[in-house]
Amino acid sequence: MRLRLPRERPTSPPRGFKLANPVLSEDCGRIGFTGVSIGGAQPYGVFDEARCMYGRRHRCPALRCDCGFYCLHTFAEALALARVGTHRRAAILEVTVLGAYIRFERGMRYARQRVRVARIGPCGCGLPPEVFVDAGWGRTGWRALAGACKGCAAGRGEVSFEDFVRIGGGRLRVLPGHREGPAEAAADPGGAARGVPEPAAEAGVMQARLDRLQGQLGRLTGGT
Repeated sequence: MRLRLPRERPTSPPRGFKLANPVLSEDCGRIGFTGVSIGGAQPYGVFDEARCMYGRRHRCPALRCDCGFYCLHTFAEALALARVGTHRRAAILEVTVLGAYIRFERGMRYARQRVRVARIGPCGCGLPPEVFVDAGWGRTGWRALAGACKGCAAGRGEVSFEDFVRIGGGRLRVLPGHREGPAEAAADPGGAARGVPEPAAEAGVMQARLDRLQGQLGRLTGGT
């Protein structure tokens, strides 16, 4: 008797995390991402369906093949992979898993996906990224992009995060840095936070705290 794994019936599509390199088409009319492992030869879009990399005419993910999209279950696992030297500049994508999927201990292999959030790796100097620049490599018809601060981006053909989102159809949120945020906020592609760097929001919160502290110190000083 052959044992079968139980069929899952999720109430909502699973989500996962993966590493990828942002890419821009040569005519600047399309955006996409390339994987950091065996699937890196073929860029995929914000919403895309997996195709067998070996050219076989079967649906992904096939049981007797290793085709399909891959993702990890948790952000922490993706972050640990991003800290490896060769992947430090890659983006951490948060994806919605669609269609058939096969679940493994650490991740899933699946048929279709929608990229919801792209967390861009740090600039080469270590500062948070503010724009995209040419990464110096690419694929046929595509050039790879990497995050850079404004100082390092000068004269390197920069592409703003807002333009990247717009070219992709606006259903993507780009965030600077490899830090996990609330999934609910990331799910709103039309929200006011899209394209706004996280450091700016943090600065506003910090300023409010400083104003409150200054007021408390003023009251204490006035009472002595």
